[in-house]
Order: sequence, then structure tokens, then C-alpha cells
Amino acid sequence: MSILNVEHLTHGFGDRAIFHDVSFRLLKGEHIGLVGANGEGKSTFFNIVTDKLMPDEGRIQWAKNVRVGYLDQHSVLAPGMTIRDVLKSAFSWLFELEERMNTICDSLGEASPEEMEVLMEELGTIQDTLTMHDFYVIDSKVEEVARALGLLDLGLDRDVTDLSGGQRTKVLLAKLLLEKPDILLLDEPTNYLDEEHIAWLKRYLQEYENAFILISHDIPFLNDVINIVYHMENQELNRYVGDYDHFLEVYEVKKAQLEAAAYRRQQQEISELKDFVARNKARVSTRNMAMSRQKKLDKMDVIELAAEKPKPEFHFKQGRTPGKYIFETKDLVIGYNEPLSRPLTLSMERGQKIALVGANGIGKTTLLKSILGLIPSLKGTRELGDNLQIGYFEQEVKGDNKTTCIDEIWAEFPSYTQYEVRSALAKCGLTTKHIESQVRVLSGGEQAKVRLCKLVNKETNVLLLDEPTNHLDVDAKEALKEALKEYRGSVLLICHEPEFYQDVVSQVWDCSKWTTKIL
Repeated sequence: MSILNVEHLTHGFGDRAIFHDVSFRLLKGEHIGLVGANGEGKSTFFNIVTDKLMPDEGRIQWAKNVRVGYLDQHSVLAPGMTIRDVLKSAFSWLFELEERMNTICDSLGEASPEEMEVLMEELGTIQDTLTMHDFYVIDSKVEEVARALGLLDLGLDRDVTDLSGGQRTKVLLAKLLLEKPDILLLDEPTNYLDEEHIAWLKRYLQEYENAFILISHDIPFLNDVINIVYHMENQELNRYVGDYDHFLEVYEVKKAQLEAAAYRRQQQEISELKDFVARNKARVSTRNMAMSRQKKLDKMDVIELAAEKPKPEFHFKQGRTPGKYIFETKDLVIGYNEPLSRPLTLSMERGQKIALVGANGIGKTTLLKSILGLIPSLKGTRELGDNLQIGYFEQEVKGDNKTTCIDEIWAEFPSYTQYEVRSALAKCGLTTKHIESQVRVLSGGEQAKVRLCKLVNKETNVLLLDEPTNHLDVDAKEALKEALKEYRGSVLLICHEPEFYQDVVSQVWDCSKWTTKIL
């Protein structure tokens, strides 16, 4: 049974086409991975099928009475609510039924026999619905999912406005899973989850009886949970049965066959036809044959090879040699109003590459910002080394950036020519359309590439990177990993993907050993 049908979808922004005559279908129980490079339109597709965005052309049809749950990259929470309030709001429709049930009970004493019969039937239906959906054990269900995603550690009565971006995403994900809709739309749900919580989500999705569509650049995660792949490329959407690895094999074979056979044969035929026309159109005796071949040329459906997407190349510029120590801390206590760590005495030496790991909310980003001096520590001291040229990649960049990518880089490097600015952005995997767009309309991955462009073109001898792989596609992650392996400076990296940082760093600091949070 088809849950969602998309027919002849065409959409674009200005002169930048995203989809052209795209069709898509979702069947009951399918676990779909929506894949493609940054900027191909995956999040735009979600916005269109959830009516957040109107397509230029096409028809979107959902089956009747389908409940859709959508977690996007930019979800927000209303201030003034606690984590518990948000999670329990997943069952708001059941609480409304309970209110209706109470109203019916209050009115039974004044009802006529005929009204009584109707009300009792409705009451029975409501009671059955509440029981079937575990209404009377909601609190335990809330605590079960909250525990699985590490939200109990934050305190369920904590105001959502006090949470970090990653913690807010966890809360929204938990609410969505509690709703258990007929179809889940998940846009990069693992970005702010640590290994333990990713493992739980993996098990949950493997056992999920309803359908879901998942956008993710975490290939091991995709392989474990999906059975269908839809691939977005060059304004097209193609369906493949199997996991991501199987899709990749089929896609490469398909691409190679197209290039090696049909395309080359047709190009040869076109060349021969054009040559015949050029040699014979002027002769009276052969003019008709030349015109016939020209008509054949004009009517031919020319095979177009998929345009190659620019693959990112990150090469960090090396700064001068720093002193022996990058930083040293003594009895440093990090936090805001409350301590997030016990007293820390740490040091990092020139050339070291270190990963900071541990659950979200235990203070990894706070430690990074305290070392940089962006936020004050609660106690203790920190001292930076000599001759440091620091490059900092921030996890969350707030604000509605209306500048174009060109202006963004130009402001950072005013001595660059326009050619140099464009070349720098192109090397980071951005197309001409991206480069000329405002930063705010780009996808999360494209925005990350703009910020990485600033970083790689600046001379540094130490890099402090806070979750740099969030939103990056597979090619960009691989290019960044190679660049960090080649980098001769020091690296302090926050990352939740072991397959990324294990090949880059020589040490791993587990922040859960220092935190004051109860884990």
C-alpha cells in the first residue's frame, strides 16, 4: 500500500534548479535512505512533502489519515516548557480524548436514555483507544525513551531554553519517537548523538514497524537500518533496493555502463552524421540525403552524462612553529552557573592531535571555549602557549546570514581577487550556484563548507574543531579526514564518529571521566 506518492515534481530557487520531473513513492513499512551530496535538495524534498514549501510543479498525495512526524535540521522548541512538557506533548491527542471522556462522564447524569446510549458507545471507544495506546503508562514510556537518549541526566523538569543545540535536537527526537507516527521523516538525526545513543536509535529503527525516510551521511548507520535507497543527483531521484553499500555498487556499474557504451556509441554516430552533413549539404546530388541526416540529428535524444560534482579538497595552510605547549590548565573548573567538571589539570603539546569524546551536555564544547577564553572558567587557570595561530570551527553558528558566499570569504580575505575567492570556494566542493547564493539559503553541509573554506585559507598552527563532520556529505568527510591527517599542526577535535577521528588523532580524552554530571 502506498503511503506517499510524488508525481512530476519540479522545483528550484531563482535560476537554480533542484528537481526536474521527479517521482517518488513510499510503501508501508519501507525503511528508506535519502542520499546525495550536500545541496542536492534532500531537506528541500522533506519541506515540500510536509507542505512547508510549495513546489513549482507536481503533485504530492498522502494516504488518508496518515500521521507524519518530521525532525529537521532546524527544529526549534517553544520557550517556557520543560523537557517533560515537550515529551508528554507527543500524547496531546490522547490527553484531548481524556478531556472528552471526562466531559462525557460529567454529562451522563443529565442525559436522556437515547443520549445515554450514544454517549456510552463513544465513551467505550475512547477508553479502548486510550488503553490501546498505553495512555495509562505514559510517564514510564516518557522515562524509557528519555533514558535511552540521555535526557534523564539533564533533568526532565529543566527549561528547554537552557539546553544546547544538540540537547534540543535530542528532546525533539525523543518526542517524535514517542509519537510513533505512521511515517518518520528524519533529517540527520545522529548529528548530536553520542555512540551509545546512536546504537539505541539504530536498534529502534531496525525494529520500527512503520515506514521512515532517513537523511544521513553516516554510512554505517544507514547500512544497518535501511532497505531502500533513493539517490538525488542532477535534479533526478532514482530508486535502488538494498542498503547503501549495495546502492553504491549498482550505481557505479550503471554509471560506467552509460559512459562506456551508450554515450560513446551515440557520440560516434553524431560525429559521423555531422561529418556527412558538412560534406554533402552543398552538393545538389546529395543535398536531400544531407537534409535527412540533419533531421535525424535534430530529433535525436542526446544522452547527457551526469555532471560531475566538485569533490572537496581541504588543505590547511601551515603557520609558523608555535612554542612547546599549546595550552596548560591548572585546577580548571568549567561551567556556567553550575560546575560541569571537577578541577582539570591538562596540557597539550605542539604536534599533538587529540579527540574529545563523551555524551552530549557534559561540557566538551564548554571546555573548548574555556581554553580559547571565549567564556570564563569558574575556578582555576588556563594559559595559552606562545606564537599560536588558532583556527576555530564552531559547532553552532546562529543568525540569519544574508551575505553571499563570495562576500563572506571576501570579508575574511579582502586581498583576494574575485577569481581567488571563487577558486577557494570551489575547492571546498561548492558549485557556481552555491557560491553566488546567500549563505542562509544553503544546506547545513554547504554552510559548513563555507566555514571550512575560511579555515583552510588561514595560516594556522593549531585547530580547535567542534563537530566539524555534522551535515557534511561522504566525500567532504573523507577529504577533511585526509587534510587533518596531513596537517602538521596540533588538533583538538570534538567528534561523535569514531570512524572519522580514529585515523586522525593519537589520543582520545574521555570527558565523561571529568564531568560532574551523573551519567
